Amino acid sequence: MKKIVVANWKMFPNTLQEAEDLFRVSVGAIVCPPFVYLEELSRLRKVAGQAKIKSVPELGAQDIISGEILRQFGVKYVIIGHSDRRWKLGEPGEIVNKKLKLALSNELMPIVCVGEKSRDGDFESFLENQVLATFAGLASGQIEKCLIAYEPVWAISTTPGARPDTPESALESIKIIKDTLIGNWKLEIGNSPKALYGGSVTSANVRDFLVKNEISGVLVGGASLDKEEFKKIIEIASNV
Repeated sequence: MKKIVVANWKMFPNTLQEAEDLFRVSVGAIVCPPFVYLEELSRLRKVAGQAKIKSVPELGAQDIISGEILRQFGVKYVIIGHSDRRWKLGEPGEIVNKKLKLALSNELMPIVCVGEKSRDGDFESFLENQVLATFAGLASGQIEKCLIAYEPVWAISTTPGARPDTPESALESIKIIKDTLIGNWKLEIGNSPKALYGGSVTSANVRDFLVKNEISGVLVGGASLDKEEFKKIIEIASNV
């Protein structure tokens, strides 16, 4: 099974030239750049992803980026529910759910981020409830079109007091996520969404996660902005 590598640039890099240089070395990966770079990058080759749907039309917000606009640039994927938006910007599950439905209605493949802020306490129930809120109102066939990115906030390097995750811990959480989807939406096990891992992925740890059959790929943040580091990650993923 070919492993999936997603580069989440968030609001970086700082210049178009840097973006173009990064884009050229990201062959084989799904690249999710800031919206401002989409037009230029789409001229280099077909753009795979865009960092996020900024809002939903029903809300009447000023920073709307529609699915129609994204498709004009060849966008196929969108990242939804990232921890930066859930935890730092206070984006509630209801909005994540609306964005997910909007992406699917525009024939974009959602990369849906879920994950607990802390491993302490009853994190299992937290994950279950987050999954239920995120996918509420969707049909099983729609859920099967998504990619799930497990993103343990406590393991992300920019989180105060962060500590490294382990493949075994990640598998435990991915099982909770998949069991919740399978149990509540009656998904067939073989049709459940592919799971990616997204907790401070680097070339030093990516193989440890990707050798696990239950992990279909990785969502890479900061390391995707380092050309040489990201090339290593892509190479390792292609040989797992």
